[in-house]
Amino acid sequence: MPIQVTTGAMLQCSFGAVPSTLSVLPVNRVMAGGVPAATIMDHIPIANIPPFGMCSSIANPTVASATTAALGVLTPMPCVPATPAPWVPGAATVLTGACRRSTTPAS
Repeated sequence: MPIQVTTGAMLQCSFGAVPSTLSVLPVNRVMAGGVPAATIMDHIPIANIPPFGMCSSIANPTVASATTAALGVLTPMPCVPATPAPWVPGAATVLTGACRRSTTPAS
């Protein structure tokens, strides 16, 4: 059974220096435990996911550049989270902040 995630959830990147905290904007107006409930769409870097401090992933272009400039010595650079797609897996049977429309015509 999926767990409801809310604003304030702790996030960790395996290449980041420090953990970060999920920030859910209250646009869906759905609360869970008194704080905004997250959806799979709350994956936007900076808006929902603050940086993780310094990044040590050689796949990060800024880290690769700095490492090359340092003659191959790994040189961490500031993190910008890279989350290009919604969180997976979501809860397939749960709708958060969604309106359902009737499929039958009104008489």
